[in-house]
Amino acid sequence: MTDTPARLLSLLSLLQTPREWPGSELAQRLDVSPRTIRRDIDRLRDLGYPVEASKGAIGGYRLVAGTAMPPLLLDDEEAVAIAVGLRAGAGHAIEGVEEASVRALAKLEQVLPSRLRRRVSTLQAATMPLTRGDGATIDARTLTVIASAVTGKERLRFGYRSGDGTETKRQVEPYRLVSTGRRWYLVAYDLGREDWRTFRVDRVSDPVATGARFTPRELPTGDAAKFMERSMARMQPRLEVDVSFAAPAEFVAARLPAYLGAPEPTGPDTCRLRTTSRDSLEWLALRFSLVDCEFTAHGPAELTDYLSDLGARLTRAAAAPTGPIAPGA
Repeated sequence: MTDTPARLLSLLSLLQTPREWPGSELAQRLDVSPRTIRRDIDRLRDLGYPVEASKGAIGGYRLVAGTAMPPLLLDDEEAVAIAVGLRAGAGHAIEGVEEASVRALAKLEQVLPSRLRRRVSTLQAATMPLTRGDGATIDARTLTVIASAVTGKERLRFGYRSGDGTETKRQVEPYRLVSTGRRWYLVAYDLGREDWRTFRVDRVSDPVATGARFTPRELPTGDAAKFMERSMARMQPRLEVDVSFAAPAEFVAARLPAYLGAPEPTGPDTCRLRTTSRDSLEWLALRFSLVDCEFTAHGPAELTDYLSDLGARLTRAAAAPTGPIAPGA
């Protein structure tokens, strides 16, 4: 192999497998001399790849962990597997790694050949993740288009459905994607309304990067997360939640979102959660029910009233006779 760049890529691909390669075997694989292999190893080291050499009759070369992350080479199967995994994760807000996952997916899909993009889309369409219903499912392509527009400082056009079902067309300067742990939001400057807005990404449809570049405006709060908090505060009142559970604190904590806080033990098999939340009453009632133990809501009154109505409705549903329900019954 006389093409030096192609040979270096082939050598790097071999070294990225978890084993030690004797220099003679590498030379045979690449059809070059051992001296050429030594020079190529030095070139890879100059590029930042930490290649370690061991001496002796059975010595050889292997790639080890370094202080920085050098570029990786992936074969077709590896690239498809990673893209599918990132798409599956990006469609749901995963606490702690959500934004990094979307950035990685946007970068990977940017360089995937069209033949591999088709394989990823086909495999994604043929599979369905088992989720717990903690948040809305989002098309991964929507996330990657938005993430790429944010990174490239490119104006974005999309359809948007508001909470009351109203459909509008928006053109924005995207600032940041923000995950709340349950949902994705886009913080952007809305050109039509000449003001900053937040958009629920699961309500965004057909996003298109227009190609028009922009200089980012200064966000009023200086931080997208703080801007989101203020927006959510206007949309949803803060609830002072107080709930007791007939189960150990560890059991309850493992079945509730971390952002609600940790319940305090009140006995060997009981605990109590006091927290503030801007979640809807419906969602809180569902989450507490899914803990799968007896619980008592002490407040707020809106939550206790909702649980009482819900309990009565569920009781009627369980006692209802079989067959269709007559209109007005």
